[in-house]
Amino acid sequence: MPLILRAFTIGLTAFLTVVDLFATQAILPALAQAYGVSPAEMGFAVNATTIGMAAGGLAVALLGRRLDRRRGILASLALLALPTALLATMPDLPLFTLLRIAQGLCMSTAFALTLAYLGEHTSAADAAGAFAAYITGNVASNLFGRLLAAGLVDHWGLAANFHVFAALNLAGAVLVWSSVARTPPMQLTELSYRRPFNSFLGHLANPPLSVAFAIGFLILFAFIGTFTYVNFVLVRPPFSVGMMMLGIVYFVFLPSIVSTPLAGKVAARIGTRPALWSAFALAAAGLPFLLADRLSAVLIGLVLIAAGTFFAQATATGFVGRAAAIDRGAASGLYLASYFLGGLTGSAVLGVLFDRLGWTACVAGIGLSLALGALLTTWLVVLPVAEPQPMPLPSPSR
Repeated sequence: MPLILRAFTIGLTAFLTVVDLFATQAILPALAQAYGVSPAEMGFAVNATTIGMAAGGLAVALLGRRLDRRRGILASLALLALPTALLATMPDLPLFTLLRIAQGLCMSTAFALTLAYLGEHTSAADAAGAFAAYITGNVASNLFGRLLAAGLVDHWGLAANFHVFAALNLAGAVLVWSSVARTPPMQLTELSYRRPFNSFLGHLANPPLSVAFAIGFLILFAFIGTFTYVNFVLVRPPFSVGMMMLGIVYFVFLPSIVSTPLAGKVAARIGTRPALWSAFALAAAGLPFLLADRLSAVLIGLVLIAAGTFFAQATATGFVGRAAAIDRGAASGLYLASYFLGGLTGSAVLGVLFDRLGWTACVAGIGLSLALGALLTTWLVVLPVAEPQPMPLPSPSR
């Protein structure tokens, strides 16, 4: 397969795998109105996918080496279409939440198995390009998934939106069926893989790794807090942005599509800690803009926060891949769990702040999480490495 076509296929697979994850955030105001609930309640329900994402990451870390990669990815994407289609029936809020968790479980399983496949079947020379393509697909899903969801709801309503996304899930399964080669499960060659819980305990006892897990928690905490509740700010006065325009707002992710794949090279050149400090500083610089009463200023703030958190995510995941001496699958599973639990916690905690104290208090909470992330970065050891290869995650949404 030509190199450009191969990169496009990898990126498109990533896009179709996680497009459901954050696209629904763009239609949060419409969902909250349809269900007659508060922003915090709807925000928690929509972001409940992170529970399934965390569980799926841990499950693949425990059992993934026994699974056929191609069949696992195919089954996950095909099954993902079922809860997505059921969301179109507009079930009650508890069932909506459970269906979002099921979506997260399917997405995370497909995502983690695809990462494993790329790691096992990509040459060292091609690895950088493959992972860069996968990262770019993840970031692109944040932009175009939200834009698509907003446009669909604006023109055809909520039910049509979920039907289209179910079709995209099936399209992802077809793409994997036609492009991913059949391979046997990996053999268990290390004792650590036979005792995954021992690996988990060993990783948690590794100070740099445990700090990296906490940093991942804080990255998605900040990202979710920003891009969940800013939707409610933008549809209210003085902005009064319509649904379609709300989707267009998410072109703020466009610079991140260019900058995020560079995280590995930047970390290799200046070090992991300076790269993370720079990323957190960039995100924090966007916070004052979020409190402005001009749309252009808010958009500048969102660009800075997106670029900073995506860059921090890619840098932190690259560090985890290098710092794990054994069983990198278990390490990435723990990172995934911490990362997505951070998103769920951010949705819940910052939602309460938004409902009770307003947008300014919510932004202050986001700033605190970024400050804590920068502080924890101090405890990351600098590993001697020529060039880190990040393990891509769904935009912090990876």
